[in-house]
Amino acid sequence: MTYPENLLYTPEHEWVDWTPGTQDPLTVGITSYAADSLGDIVFVQLPTVGEQVVSGKVCGELESTKSVSDLFSPVSGEIIAVNEAVVADPALVNSDPYGEGWLFKVKVESAEGLLTAAKYAELTQD
Repeated sequence: MTYPENLLYTPEHEWVDWTPGTQDPLTVGITSYAADSLGDIVFVQLPTVGEQVVSGKVCGELESTKSVSDLFSPVSGEIIAVNEAVVADPALVNSDPYGEGWLFKVKVESAEGLLTAAKYAELTQD
């Protein structure tokens, strides 16, 4: 499986669209690997706008036909937007995890331990 080279990843299977060193907010979603592993996602609980999230800590959950999985924040910062389209139609996470299936946006305070696409691919090799 290949992953978009322009994104960064976490060992917990989230992706981050962010350029380190910028003050721009970043967009967060789950990887295609995670979406495939979960199966059909039927419910998404996201953090709320204004909430402070901490890197590596649970900030929501994804429920699929197979299980319920925690959603971890890949960075620390303030939630500035959530994808209401995904809340209304959780299947977007499965059908377009790197596009319309994004989950939330964060104003970053700190970020550590993010992986390149190549390192994430090594982690997910079976």
